This record gives sequence, structure tokens and C-alpha cells, in this order.
Amino acid sequence: MMMPPVRYADLGPVRMACYEAGMPSARPPLILCHGFPETAFSWRHQIPALAAAGWHVIAIDQRGYGLTTSPPEVEAYDAEALCGDYEALLDHLGVGQAIFVGHDWGGAMVWQMAMRRPGRVAGVISLNTPFQKRAPADPIAIMRDRMGPDMYIVHFQKPGEADAMLADARRSLDYLFRLPPAGEGETRGYGERWRGEGPSIFPLAHEIAAHDPAADRREHFLTGEEFEVFVEAFERTGFTGGINWYRNITRNWETAAAYEHIIRQPSLMVLAEKDPWLSPSSAAGMDKIIPDLETVLVRDCGHWSQQERPEQINAIMLDWLDRRFPSAAA
Repeated sequence: MMMPPVRYADLGPVRMACYEAGMPSARPPLILCHGFPETAFSWRHQIPALAAAGWHVIAIDQRGYGLTTSPPEVEAYDAEALCGDYEALLDHLGVGQAIFVGHDWGGAMVWQMAMRRPGRVAGVISLNTPFQKRAPADPIAIMRDRMGPDMYIVHFQKPGEADAMLADARRSLDYLFRLPPAGEGETRGYGERWRGEGPSIFPLAHEIAAHDPAADRREHFLTGEEFEVFVEAFERTGFTGGINWYRNITRNWETAAAYEHIIRQPSLMVLAEKDPWLSPSSAAGMDKIIPDLETVLVRDCGHWSQQERPEQINAIMLDWLDRRFPSAAA
């Protein structure tokens, strides 16, 4: 399935599953960081393409996912712990810096790594997830007020409840891993505002619980074999590890107060036109807090960009990488 054999890195608190391709060189390695609910397998189209272009690539199962350790404590999934994993991985690899590439939650965390451990980050590529100024108040309280109590991130704060509602991995992943409905344009994503009447915005767990795969007319972007890889992974692990990342949003907001909210590394932001959650408009103003930023919009693409449009995403990343980090031969 286009994936290198798994290798393990003992990083202290966790034993991390890594999928490595390409040879080390004078250029920084690429660390590929997946989102929710995915594993390193979500980078299966990028790993061989990047390695063939001369890059040393390491895709990881993040803490709480796949074959990597899942600590039981909720606080073990905060931004400091996750950045600690990335830093320990660099030490394990014997390199000072890497270019961090992330999607969804992985995108959020590569920005956090650049902010919290700037000396270890040579560059950043984020797919779909923008970097934003620190919120003026607890983000969970803001989301509850703007989008309602059943908005999935707010709902995820309840211990065990969403975990149980998503427990049927096949149903949950079938609902999530679909293309946007045909004919839909750009959405407002998290810019939507709840009016205090009717259902909350993005009541994801409830929508999954009511999901009828046979009645869903949205198209799949995974082959049957690819889908089964994800199903097997989450039937084995459940979703609690990934949900615990959401349960640290308030803690991350609190600890972020100690850091300068400026990203000074060369950065690439890849936006997807039809991402229902992270709309292109959510990246407005990034250039003011990331001085060295390039932005690319992928048309007719939903949330799962590197899986939906792999050839286009590969071309965008390689163009930027080769310009910003040219090889000695080039």
C-alpha cells in the first residue's frame, strides 16, 4: 500500500511508529504529521513522491494513534507533550532541525512546534490548518457561544461521551472520509455563527451516530482497500487518543501565553476551497504574523487534501521545497 516498513523510535514517554523513506542529506528531513482521525497512512501518496525527489521523509503515527503509544492521561496530549515528541524524534534521528509538514491537527501542531521550539524547525508546511493569533479568551468558551453546546469540539470535552458515540469505527470513518457534496462552493467553516435556536453548528458526533452509509450520496475518495486500513487501525485503538488532543485546547491556550505569536521560519499554507471546517477565509491575516509566508489555494478540494488531490499537493509542496531549500546540485 505504498508505505515503507514501520520502524519504532523510543522517545521516553512514547514509543513512536515511524515510516521512513529517502536518504539523509544536507537538507533538513521532512516530518509528516497527520490529523484527526488519521494515521501516517494518510501520507501514502506523499512519501514515495518526496523521497523520489531526493528528500528524507519520516511519516509518524502521532501520540494516541496507530502503532504509537497512547498514554491514558488526558493532559499527556497537550501541545507541550506533543512538541516534546517532535523534539525527541529529532534527537533520535540525530538532526538539529526538520521541515515540519502537517494536516488538520498535524497542521495545528507544526505551527505550535515552530512557535514553541523555533530552533528545531527549519520550515513549515500546513495543509488546511491556518496559524492564528492567540484567542482573547478560552477557545472552548468562544466556540460554545458561537456554535452551540453540541458543536463537536465543545462536545468532545465531555469525558467518554463522544468516544462512545464514535466507537463504531466503520460508521464514523465512512461519514468523515467523503468528498464535499457536488455543487457546493466555499463554506464559512468555523466562521459560522449559532443563533441560539435549533441544532448546534457541526454536531459531528450526533451526525455520525445517525449516519446511514447507504443513504449518503457523497462520493468516497478512498479505495475499499485504503478504507479498510483506517478501519482496522481505529477498531484496534478507538478514538480516545485523538479526542484527547481536543481536550487540551484550553490548556494549550493557557500555555501559549508564554510565547511570541510570530512564525519566523519559511512557511507554506495550502488551503482547500471546499473544506467544510477550515475554510480559506480562516487564513485571513496570516501574513501579518508569518512574515515569510506563501499561500496556495487548491480548487474543488475538501478537507482531506493530500488524499483527495495527491498529485496536486505533491507538486505544490515540491515546488516550494525546492525553491526554499535547494539541493547542493541545484
